[in-house]
Amino acid sequence: MSILDKVDEATNLAKNNELQLLVFKVDASSSAPYYAINVFKTREVVETKRHHLTLMPSSNPLLEGTITLRGMQIPVLNLPQWVNVHFTNEQKKASNFLICDFNGINIGLRIMFAHRVIKKNWSEMHAPDSYRTNDGGVVMNHTKLEDGSLCLILDYEKLLSEVIPQAMVNIDSSVEHMKNIDMPEKLKTGVVLIAEDSKTAQSHLKQVFTRTGVGFKIFENGKLLMDHINSLNSLDNIAAIVTDIEMPEMSGFTVLQKLQEDSRTKNIPKIVNSSMTGENNKREAEKMGASGFVNKTKSQDIIPLIVSIMNGV
Repeated sequence: MSILDKVDEATNLAKNNELQLLVFKVDASSSAPYYAINVFKTREVVETKRHHLTLMPSSNPLLEGTITLRGMQIPVLNLPQWVNVHFTNEQKKASNFLICDFNGINIGLRIMFAHRVIKKNWSEMHAPDSYRTNDGGVVMNHTKLEDGSLCLILDYEKLLSEVIPQAMVNIDSSVEHMKNIDMPEKLKTGVVLIAEDSKTAQSHLKQVFTRTGVGFKIFENGKLLMDHINSLNSLDNIAAIVTDIEMPEMSGFTVLQKLQEDSRTKNIPKIVNSSMTGENNKREAEKMGASGFVNKTKSQDIIPLIVSIMNGV
């Protein structure tokens, strides 16, 4: 039985502010750190020795090539090299490819082996300030395993933006699109609150909002966003709220629940901006009060979506 066979439904976990992580290693040594990724971004783990890697001319050394899996061409990214681990030829032969889905894009990550699936509450996911001070850092947050060892969660969107930049946000199209939109006065004068923990996604959102002249304030996670809202005497200038789903301390689903339960925020447009683009997630977000859902690679569509919601279109 595959290590990924016994995985709970994402939407059931979301209701309890929980997630499941696939824990893996990129280095087989006992002292090497554990890494993790949300299981709902993974598809399967395959042995590298069973798949021919076709080299591709590329300016980025992290793009190893492609493999063919069930008729699909899947680019393979050198995750070990990204975290400063360099495989010997023998280690490459013993390694595996972790097949993932990011924003509808299938990619393979080279890893040494998958360890197991664990369940965590988002309150057990932490992002120390040391991860935040370096925009070039690759670690987003961490949690602890039963033996007390740290398990690191990487900024996989940063990896994608470095290796396959064409798969990420098209800022210019957002600016061009906004030229033909009649923006509501509240959006012109108000502020959009954003909960997003990825530095890469934060950078894209900052560019979108800055270049279109819409006021915004970004929070590192859902808890900080909710703390800010709860500290305000008046919410009259909040034009909309944008939240990711995967965040330490408090998930985006929990944020939506709390916003929907509060009469002050229930009618404020709420947009989910996430790389977890499965239909189940979209349906669950709508049930919890989301006004709209945007694929994180299409964050340039957020402001037009907010405008259409505010205009009742």
